[in-house]
Formats: sequence, C-alpha cells, structure tokens
Amino acid sequence: MSGTTLAEWLRAQDDTALVALLRARPDLATPPPADTVVLATRVGSRASVARACEDLDTLTLTVLEALLVLDADQRPVPLADLDRLFDVDVRPAVDALRGRALVWGDDGALATPPATRDAVNPFPCGLGRSVPALADADLDVLGDDERRVLSALAAGPPLGQTKDAAHVVSLAGARTPIQKLLARGLLVRRDAMTVELPREIGLKVRGDRPLGEVRVAEPPLTTAERDPATVDSTAGGAALELSRHVEGLLTGWSEEPPAVLRSGGVGVRELRRAAKDLDVDERRAALLVELVVNAGLLADTEGAEPEWVPTTQADAWLAAAPEHRWATLAQAWLDLPRLPGLIGRRDDRDRLLTALAPELNRPAAPRDRRRVLEALAALPHGTAAPDPDELAAVLAWRAPRRGGRLRDDLVRWTVEEGTAVGVLALDALTAQGRTLLTEGPGAAAKRLGDALPAPVDHVLVQADLTVVAPGRLEPELAEDIALVADVESAGGATVYRVHENSVRRAFDAGRTAADLHELFRARSRTPVPQSLTYLIDDAARRHGRLRGGAAGSFLRCDDPVLVTEVTAHPAAERLELRRIAPTVLISPYPLAEVLDGLRAAGFAPAAEGPDGRVLDLRAAGRRTAGKGRRRQASPAPPSEEQLGELVRLVRAGDQAATTAGGARVSVPGHLGAGPSATLALLQRAAREGRSVLVDFVDGHGTAARRVITPQSVGGGVLEGVDVSYGEVRRFPLHRITSAALVEDNPA
Repeated sequence: MSGTTLAEWLRAQDDTALVALLRARPDLATPPPADTVVLATRVGSRASVARACEDLDTLTLTVLEALLVLDADQRPVPLADLDRLFDVDVRPAVDALRGRALVWGDDGALATPPATRDAVNPFPCGLGRSVPALADADLDVLGDDERRVLSALAAGPPLGQTKDAAHVVSLAGARTPIQKLLARGLLVRRDAMTVELPREIGLKVRGDRPLGEVRVAEPPLTTAERDPATVDSTAGGAALELSRHVEGLLTGWSEEPPAVLRSGGVGVRELRRAAKDLDVDERRAALLVELVVNAGLLADTEGAEPEWVPTTQADAWLAAAPEHRWATLAQAWLDLPRLPGLIGRRDDRDRLLTALAPELNRPAAPRDRRRVLEALAALPHGTAAPDPDELAAVLAWRAPRRGGRLRDDLVRWTVEEGTAVGVLALDALTAQGRTLLTEGPGAAAKRLGDALPAPVDHVLVQADLTVVAPGRLEPELAEDIALVADVESAGGATVYRVHENSVRRAFDAGRTAADLHELFRARSRTPVPQSLTYLIDDAARRHGRLRGGAAGSFLRCDDPVLVTEVTAHPAAERLELRRIAPTVLISPYPLAEVLDGLRAAGFAPAAEGPDGRVLDLRAAGRRTAGKGRRRQASPAPPSEEQLGELVRLVRAGDQAATTAGGARVSVPGHLGAGPSATLALLQRAAREGRSVLVDFVDGHGTAARRVITPQSVGGGVLEGVDVSYGEVRRFPLHRITSAALVEDNPA
C-alpha cells in the first residue's frame, strides 16, 4: 500500500489524539508499547480491530465496510469515492473511525488496516470478492430466471449453495439459471457446491443503492411518562418482596440443603420445590438462587457430598435493614457474570440448563447488562420504554456487533430481571437504580430508604383470623407477627393468617398466651376478635402439658391420664418411651426428635429448661464458610495522567530509535560488557545533561520504563530527574536492563 503508513500517521498525531485512542482502545496499552511502530502493529492486529468495532454504531460500521468495498485495506481511497456510495454526510463517521485508528490518512487517501476485512466482514456490505474484468459486463442479455438469481445473491450474502456448480458446462449445454450464469462468467465457482456473486455484478444489480439497505438513523423508541414517585415506590415494594423471598430461600435451604449436581448447579426438582415453598414461578426461583450465590449468601460445601448451604455472611444479611439487604442483592445482579435467562433452555448437546450450571457463565454479561440500564438512564427520570423489542432494536443499531446471537434476548432478560430485582419499575429506571449505576450500593441503599414508606407500628386483625400489615412493619413487630402467623399474600399490604400450628410455633419459641394477647391488644388498630382469643387460649391449654428434658430426654406431665395416653400410642414404641414414674417418661433419643415425633402424633409437648421455662428448640440452620462473590470488581480504567505518561513513553521510544548514537544498550546478566556499556552511557548522559530511556525491574519484579535525566551515577545507583513527574528518583544499577539516549543536546 502506497502513501503514509499507519506508524507514520500515528507518529504525526498530537498527544491528545493518542490519549483518546488509548482510552477508546484500552487493549493497545497492555503491555505499554515500546514505540509507535509497536503501537501501529497492535492497532492493525485482527483481534484488536474486532474489539474496536464492538462499539461502532450501524452507520459507522457500514462506512468502514464501504471502505473495504473500495479496497481501502489494499490501497488508499479518496473520501469523494466514499461519499458517492451514501446519501448522507459520512464525514462524522470517518472522523470517528480515525479516532479509533480504524481509518488513517487525510481525505485524499483514506486507508484501513489490512486485517480489517477478516475482522469485520469478509463480504463487506454483502458484496463478494472483486473480479475487475466484470466491470463492463452486460446484464441486458440475461433472462428473467437468471436475473432473479442475481437479485437474490446481490441482496447478500453473495454465496449460494447449489448442486449445479458440480460440473462446468458451456453456455450451449447449460440448463439451469446457475449453469447459465457460470457459463457467462457472471458467477464464480468456489467449490463443487458453492457459487459466489462477484462484487462488480452485485453493484450493477443494486443500481442506485450500491450498499443495499443502509440504516443511517437510529430507530425510534416509543416512550411513556410515569410519575417518578410512583416508579420509585413501586420498585420499593418489589425490593421488599425480593428480600422476603431471599430470606425464605435461605431459611428453607439452611434446614434442607439441596445437593450439588455432579455437573454443578441445582437439580430441577429442588428448584421446583423451592419455587413451591416460596409461592413463586420457577424463573423467579432460579433468579433468586443465582443472586444469593453471587452475593456470597449461599455456597456449596465442597465435601464428599456437596450441598448448597447458606454462608456465615447470610446471618449478617438477615440482620441488615431492608434497604441494605436490597442493595446487596441489586449489586450482585448487576455484577452477575452469568445469564439466568438461559435456565430452562437446552445447550448444543440438548442438555437442560439448570440454575447455577457452569454453562451459564458469560464474562461479558455485566457489561451488556449495564449497557441496557445506561440506555434507560439516558432518558429523563420517570420516562419509560414500554416495548423491550424497540429498546433492543435501538441498542442493536448502536452496537450491532455486541451480544452475539443472544443480543436481543439480553435486552429482554435485563428488563425482566431488573424489574424483579427492583432496579426497574413500570418500564422505567428507578432513582435507586440510577444511583446504583453511578455511585454504588451504599448510596443506592440510602436512596431506596428515602423511597420506602416509613415502617408502621400496627396491624389490622380481622374476624377471619387474618392480620393485615398496611405497610412495612417495624423490625420487632415484623418478627413477632411472622412468628405467630404465616404470610398469605404480599404486596403493598401484607396479609398474614393465624392458625393453630402458627400459634403453637410461637409457644414453642417461648411465647406465652399472655404475650400473644398483649401483642394483638397493643398492636392492632382493630378490635381483637373473640375467635383469635379463643384460638390462643385453646392452644395454650393443650401446649406444654407434656414437658421434655434431656436425659437422652424425658417427658413429665402433672396429668397421669395423659401420660398413659402417650404410652399407649404407637409413637411411644418408636420413640422408645419408658415410664419411670406416674408422671414421667424417658427416651434414649434427643429431645428435639421426641418432641417432633409426639407433635406428628397429635400431641402438643413443649421443651423446658432446668428452670422449667419453655425452650426454643428450632434449628438455627446450617452454615458454611463464605466465599465472597464470584465476580471481582473490574479494574478502574487508567486516568488521563496515566495515559499521558504512556504516550510520553511511546514518544521517548521513537526518539531513542531515531536519535544519532541512541541505539539501545542491552544488559545481559552473563556478559560483563553489557553493564559496563550501560554504566558508560549513563555517565555520559549525566556529564552532557542528556535524557535517557531506562528499562528497569522494580522491587516487585515488574518491568517498567522511565525517561530520566541523570544527575549522578555511582555507588551502584543512578540518581536523576524523572522527566514525566519532575521528581528526583534513585534506581539501583543492577535493576536496569537497558538504556538509550533519547535526545541530542549539542550544548
């Protein structure tokens, strides 16, 4: 290719342009390039070009492909030739491509890296490879059937599969349209089953639309206005519901942990059981499982028979305020390097994908998830995008090469999951969701706390033994009500139901009938119905008449008739109960097992301590060591100062390569001449006041490079001014691996 080379063009750019290039294409800076030639080599590599194209919008990408149609990867082309292919001004797109070094040169000679064709599209704009001899081909002699074939291939892609390409025949012997076109030379035979439409013929067939259908503008996005306060409060309700479901999941799996499948993940039956226990569908249950694992609240025990068990971190989460609970889960979702939306689908081997399966891992998922949320964040607060398909179309136009075959699915999954998590509500991004994106979980928790209504300190007890919580209950009241009643429905107002088993559960936990009467009397804004009073008193009369202690265990009762009834029951034989006094029974089994067995038989025993008070023997649940989140936070992008320093080092490398007498001096450890030559070079630079480019290994074993103006060299140490920072630094000579003069100073 004639004209300015990429390295020459990069060298001619100012520092601001190179800093912008390194910011747009961060892979170019790792490891730091030695000079512009190394930088140009990386810029033109296939992998780097492919990564750089991921952020191009549809029009800019089409402009790049149009340059390939003009063979700009082989020779420079003028901007005027490119303009003739479009009906819109393409200069902004060309400037954007220049900013990423995907195009270089002035308007009279635009060029692209040779690897661009392979990295972007081997058939740019749906056109085949060039056959210059066909530029003047006459298509007027073709029949209608031949024209239809050319039109189909001209629409792209230019390759076609056909059996008619197996044998070459003359025009006189051709019977099918494909054979006729091959005989005329208007199609090119690539193999026995493949034909290709040459670029020149494709352009002729397309006529005044040489690039086909070019989408020059972003598709429209239908929006709707929502009340921001309603959006935030609706999401607050979803956040509380999410917290309640996660608490239920942790409680259930602490008591009955599911096994880890041999291939990893959770079994379908275990997931269905969790969904049933939580009264949610399986998709939501799967999302909950993925969240708690990524948040570090659940982990596999990694033993001989591993199980999914809550971690010690779960206890801290359970004790946290609702807004902090939500922030932990929301951040875990945002950082989740997996695609829960794939759960329930089948992989390429027709295997069902389950929750926590390794096949769901997608390292790019957090980036794609943020991209969807940032698109919604660009809309004013309270503005909704009701149609996820329209949003997917907009994002596809903005970055058509991102997301692969799941690109549009990723948008729909993000909207669905974000609504379930409480980051989105009513198709709009919430205030706490915006804060989570920009300021992190701590600030987002505070924002959610402001959106949530103040906790209420009362309930409404109904005659049908339901208890209505007209909002978020105070933590102490919520704990008391959850102990004596079960959730029947949740939402803006939570409905609990009191029944015999729930009352007995409260007694088992150490509450008395007087405690429960006082709870409802003091906390209910409605009169306590007699039916509830009777239920509590009736359960209290039966509860605790049998008392158990550890002996293995014992049972005592003031009523010998009840003791006789217990010993006559079949459960007594199974529990090996033995009467040692008219009112005392003993068993070799643990007390908790004896009490559970008697309760299953219809009795209502209670556990008592040495002082005779009722004990709470409910299992605290299993725990395993926390393992933290699966995903570590992404490293922060380099600052402007760091990028500027990198550009200065590249400039220094260029100077070292071109300055007279500035050839690099290597320092092999086994050659005495190396260190001696380096020492002499540094001493000369110190005498003449010249700068040197120094490669060295720091105390951590990391290779680094600096431009130094030596002040003194001796005693095994180089002391000089670091040109980039203006600071005096000291370098042990044995750590310097090479040095080169970077400027001439005739003085």
